[in-house]
Amino acid sequence: MQIIGFNLTKISIERKDKIIGSLQINQSIDIKDIVKEKIPISEEEALKMRFNFTINYQEDLAKAEFEGNLILLPTKEELKNFLKEWKDKKVPNEVRIPLFNFIMNKCNIKALALEDELNLPFHIPLPKVNPENKSEDQK
Repeated sequence: MQIIGFNLTKISIERKDKIIGSLQINQSIDIKDIVKEKIPISEEEALKMRFNFTINYQEDLAKAEFEGNLILLPTKEELKNFLKEWKDKKVPNEVRIPLFNFIMNKCNIKALALEDELNLPFHIPLPKVNPENKSEDQK
């Protein structure tokens, strides 16, 4: 299954109070809807997946929310399986992890920039350079 489109329809971030000390930050992805869609670039039917990605800071100190759409181009068999699973509001196991990772990759980049603007702690750790410890041989 190919991802052929991604767009955000809503970006919302707010900071409600001063943040002191360490806190719990949770992320969640909610698939709102999946529908068949005809697209002009292919004879095959595509799937439009509406999603919501949320970052919640404990005790409602801050919240970031992203809503958007993914356009997927599945094979006929994948399309049939996807729609069958979606009747129970489930995303097929074989594509759930890659789709969620794609959504997180796109939204996390935007979230980091917005968190920086609002002086919020980053919801994911950034890489850091640490000084080297000299071993006994280097002294």
